[in-house]
Amino acid sequence: MREVILRAIARKITWDQAADVLAISPAAMARLRRLYQRRGYDGHWVRASRKTFSTQVPFATVERVLLLYQQHYSRSDARAFHQRLRSRHGIDLGYPLLAQILREAGLLLKAGDLQDVPASAQTASRNSRSS
Repeated sequence: MREVILRAIARKITWDQAADVLAISPAAMARLRRLYQRRGYDGHWVRASRKTFSTQVPFATVERVLLLYQQHYSRSDARAFHQRLRSRHGIDLGYPLLAQILREAGLLLKAGDLQDVPASAQTASRNSRSS
């Protein structure tokens, strides 16, 4: 559910599409969206301890972070983006929270996702290095 909502916040899908994916009515999704706008995004679970992060991130901040990453920093890794957010934009989010937001929104690959490269591309890469 978190992933779908973060994709809607990042504008990768519409809120109506998010409602379809979650199998809820558009009215229920509108209520959920208003709830996030009013209370902020605090639904991040640390899987090991089953606790939420102690900070509530305002909806507008999450939206701004996701849009900044998509529009200006999509080629940066999470660590560099985290530093730029602090220095250039004055947004002070913790790195683990930022990385989780980007991962769940589908904007950042997990470490194991790089192994999904087709075998032909890996072979071509090895051949070019040996030349």
